Amino acid sequence: MSSNALYNIKNQYYIYILASKRNGVLYIGVTSNLVKRVYEHKNNTIEGFTKKYNIHKLVYYETTNDIESAIRREKQLKKWNRKWKIELIEKNNPEWKDLYFELR
Repeated sequence: MSSNALYNIKNQYYIYILASKRNGVLYIGVTSNLVKRVYEHKNNTIEGFTKKYNIHKLVYYETTNDIESAIRREKQLKKWNRKWKIELIEKNNPEWKDLYFELR
């Protein structure tokens, strides 16, 4: 998917995981504009958990066309134990690369 598509898709929602570093502190969120939202986290424009713990690295994301499904999935992932979250990240991104730079 081209980076322009990530800016323009209507009714596209993203469930994402940010990390402070490999095996570091994790944050799970949902958004309709992944590029913008991760940019906000990276630049500390949002007060809160990610700013406090320096969580700026996009290590995983998935998409859906339904906001209710996105919110359910976000809540599901938040309830997972840490081991499962790490396994999900490493299955899709074994090097824990910052995927943000691939979006732009």
